[in-house]
Amino acid sequence: MKTKIQTVKGTRDFYPEQMELRNWLYANMKAASQLFGYQEYDGPFIETLELYAAKSGEELVKEQAFVFNDRGGDQITLRPELTPSLARMVATRQAQLPRPIRWWSFGPFWRYERPQKGRSREFFQWNVDLLGIESPAADAELAAVSATFFKLIGLSPTEIKVQYNNRRLMDGEIAALGLGEKKKDVFRLIDRRDKMSAEAWGKYALELGLAPEQLAGLQTLLANRDLWRKSEECVAFTEAARALGIGDYLEYEPTVIRGLDYYTGTVMEARDRDGEFRAIFGGGRYDNLVGDVGGDRLPGVGFAMGDVVIGLVAQKYGRVPPLQKSSARVLVTIFDKNSLAASLQLASELRAAGVKAEWYPEAAKLEKQLKYADANGLRFALIAGPDELAKGVVTLKDLQSRTQETFERGAMEAIKQRVEGGS
Repeated sequence: MKTKIQTVKGTRDFYPEQMELRNWLYANMKAASQLFGYQEYDGPFIETLELYAAKSGEELVKEQAFVFNDRGGDQITLRPELTPSLARMVATRQAQLPRPIRWWSFGPFWRYERPQKGRSREFFQWNVDLLGIESPAADAELAAVSATFFKLIGLSPTEIKVQYNNRRLMDGEIAALGLGEKKKDVFRLIDRRDKMSAEAWGKYALELGLAPEQLAGLQTLLANRDLWRKSEECVAFTEAARALGIGDYLEYEPTVIRGLDYYTGTVMEARDRDGEFRAIFGGGRYDNLVGDVGGDRLPGVGFAMGDVVIGLVAQKYGRVPPLQKSSARVLVTIFDKNSLAASLQLASELRAAGVKAEWYPEAAKLEKQLKYADANGLRFALIAGPDELAKGVVTLKDLQSRTQETFERGAMEAIKQRVEGGS
């Protein structure tokens, strides 16, 4: 037997049903973004490694990025995230861009990770960013955009939670434990808490140089669900989120810290309340990133949501709509070779009238053609056999109701109204 060539590890084939899911997610992400006035943009699929090396974090650059040398010897990477590209683009035209900047994007990204449930090496990601406003209300707007998306696809607060924390709040608390000089290590430790067993996590903390009493203090800190009340930013963020109508989705979680180094204030993640999946999205405030890539300081906040986990969550809760296999609404049947030209002309006239139509590729029994239409989700079949052609009429058969109607040969507008009315 011939050996079949397999996909590259961690990538996916998008058969029509998977493409339908991806397009459904994209359509609702677009709708949620535009409801808040965000503009769509995109950046290059490859960037210099230098763009990420400064601020994204050592783990992303050294362990997760797909890096290669181009023919000029420069280190290039497939983009693992979009925020640094956004910051570079804004810095390039900073003087010309009106403030605030509300941008969103959806496209492919790559990270060299171990493929598992909810994680692949190639994925599509929704990115939403608001730059130019340094306010907890701006952070709350980003949370509201995500919650609006959840509402659009039918995921309620009983199924999804948007968890938040604040880096500045945690900076102060960690310094109070005498761990200020180890802040990056401690943040990385907190970010890995739900990815390791309690025993392994505690051992890792001691390996980082935490004293037993410091580890105990950190564990107490991470169990304090009322810690947010100590932060004016967290209080203002919570009040703004409630005013935006998403209070039911919101939950303070001190273990949410995010692994990327450029976050400066609010950080957010969303999870399913059953805890079955990893984070649905992650994001937060990054007030220094535009300045770090060559621009003037410009406050910003954003989040990114991959398509893999949210797709699994939507399927779990039965929110994915039935697959529409064919984009066409009408199948034009072929009676025999002599009527082929007439059938092709009918299909063309339907399309000219704005009706999506396809034709069966060969003469076959009508029953076989109708089974094909039914199997591919085409509700209507247009039949023009010798009797119809002789009378100058066509028959439109509704495969759902099992009824049919006869129309004059050129009555495409009437046929269109019937097809659209049968939706």
